[in-house]
Amino acid sequence: MAISEAASEIGRGSSAIVPLGSNYLSVRLQNALWEAHQTLAGRDLLHFSDLTERELEKILRLSQVLKEAQKTHFTHRLLAGKTIGLIFDKSSTRTRVSFEVGMLQLGGHALFLPGNQLQTGRGEPISDTAQVMSRYVDGVMIRTFRQADVETFAEYATVPVINGLTDEFHPCQLLADALTILEHMGGLRGVTVAYVGDGNNLANSWLQAAPKLGMNIRVATPPGYKPLAHVVEEAKFHAVHNHTQVLVTTDPMRAVDGADVIYTDTWVSMGDEAEAQVRLPQFAGYQVNEELCKLAKSDHIFMHCLPAHRGEEVSEEVIDGEHSVIFDQAENRLHAQKAIMAALMADAGAFGEDL
Repeated sequence: MAISEAASEIGRGSSAIVPLGSNYLSVRLQNALWEAHQTLAGRDLLHFSDLTERELEKILRLSQVLKEAQKTHFTHRLLAGKTIGLIFDKSSTRTRVSFEVGMLQLGGHALFLPGNQLQTGRGEPISDTAQVMSRYVDGVMIRTFRQADVETFAEYATVPVINGLTDEFHPCQLLADALTILEHMGGLRGVTVAYVGDGNNLANSWLQAAPKLGMNIRVATPPGYKPLAHVVEEAKFHAVHNHTQVLVTTDPMRAVDGADVIYTDTWVSMGDEAEAQVRLPQFAGYQVNEELCKLAKSDHIFMHCLPAHRGEEVSEEVIDGEHSVIFDQAENRLHAQKAIMAALMADAGAFGEDL
């Protein structure tokens, strides 16, 4: 079933759930898990370079069915008896709550592990920690600074490792974003996303994901704050293959003109606080406000991964206005991450019959 067809079963908007009999839902849930399990079981999710278009669609499809299961109170203990370790070197609201609640709903257990309370904070090699934790848990989520640290952990771990955020990439957020666009637009192919602001982890992940999902991506940043060059080249390669468009510019108006989705993020990310006084003046012309939004399509949606700084990267009128879907987007972190955990960590017989 195509993503656009699957979207019609759930409908537009976060709360539009089609009531279905539990038996039918169980069949669709089993099928969605089986589809994802075939190629994703036991793998890591560190960024999107290693995932195909089809694999991204499988995760989104599973997230749709898991969302419906949660909304209709259908028991879906796909990870019963499983444990995931959640390593946090960066503070979090949405990532921690959504992973812990999601694992609980899937029937498993989540361990909150602040990085400063682990032995890595006292000099233990990441490789040693990865090998030890692999003996205790069935999966690990890491929210940290350096992408290289997550990749080193995954290299030595023997269980799936999920990137919960690094300075370079934020794949969990992007899957929640894609799910939100799918719900509100009815499909992904041909949708134009305009990302305005810092060329940070969100911009990099958008460039990796959008062309593979059939979306056009435009990124507008101040000079000196562009996304990673190799990520831009990768995006252009996949855009040619999938007949989509990639634009990286310093002109926010060019990016937003005719866009279906306007997306922004904070101008000062965690770890960049010391640069705030330098950054803010350089980003002054990149605020998403009502004037800029007039250039987008009349039925556009506004997205922000949160937390937001009203009056800086976005005006209050926009983020709290009728086009904003930020809370649908935040909710979908739960459903997308449940799909990630289930796809990577479920056993072959996790649901019903042997898969």
